[in-house]
Amino acid sequence: MSKKASKASKAADSINARLQLVIRSGKYQLGHRSSVKTLRNGKSKLILIANNCPALRKSELEYYAMLAKTGVHHFNGDNNELGTACGRYYRVSVMSITDPGDSDIISTFAGDA
Repeated sequence: MSKKASKASKAADSINARLQLVIRSGKYQLGHRSSVKTLRNGKSKLILIANNCPALRKSELEYYAMLAKTGVHHFNGDNNELGTACGRYYRVSVMSITDPGDSDIISTFAGDA
């Protein structure tokens, strides 16, 4: 018998595949400080926040994103999983996408707040 993948795991695969495409063909910033800088400059198109990001930091990012009219996506994994999805060997709590490249991640996940 073949086992069906759950809806949550399919969504996780979907965002991880789109993230890989952004890493290869687009432009992005990793980390809280550089993400806030891109939001302040109005260059950011989408913000990804890990689910174990501190509440104060998360609310600050959401506030800046609201002012900049930028989409926010709450990543369904912790900062270790977001770092792995970005192809890094370290933890990443916040990621700012400034140019999606060949990926359609912004149209897909921008309204998922």
